[in-house]
Amino acid sequence: MSGAFTSVSLGEVARLIDEHPFAWIVARADPSLATPMPMLVETGADGAPVALVGHLPRAHTLVAALLGDPAATFLFQGPHGYITPAWLSDQDWAPTWNFAIATIDGDVTFDDVLTDAALAQLVAHMERGPKPWTTAAMGDRYAVLRSRVIGFRVAIGAIRPRFKLGQDEKPAVRDEILSGLGDVPMADWMRRFGAQS
Repeated sequence: MSGAFTSVSLGEVARLIDEHPFAWIVARADPSLATPMPMLVETGADGAPVALVGHLPRAHTLVAALLGDPAATFLFQGPHGYITPAWLSDQDWAPTWNFAIATIDGDVTFDDVLTDAALAQLVAHMERGPKPWTTAAMGDRYAVLRSRVIGFRVAIGAIRPRFKLGQDEKPAVRDEILSGLGDVPMADWMRRFGAQS
């Protein structure tokens, strides 16, 4: 790994969003209305993110703000964790925090026609078990709850990833860190990016 921050492809940003879809939505018009919601990523032929899809409660004040000014920032936080020198043979190494995040800017377009698709795609994305639940199980209640939300698409204008998955460690130190972390998502991401360096 060269330097603390890793150079990442836009495909890796799409993977981060896919694995960690819960994002803060921050309206340029009024950042105090920021709220977290699950988002899905649409990618182009090259695997790079081109759009985000989501939904919001119609009654949320954020909807009115975004209708007045559609510009928003979406803050995605992937795996993260504290790295303690206690795991290391070399005790003069300093503690640090590893993480993978992405900040995306774009314009929100609300579209009621998109609502059903946005909800169905989110459920399908999250329900990956052997017996996935579907909205059909809700019966008539689906229409009631669906009427309270509205789907939207975000045309992506800018993507700013920051992946800090190491700090110029020697391979032996990196191995000790991975052993200390155990079987957690952060370790998986560190292994993948360590293999690229």
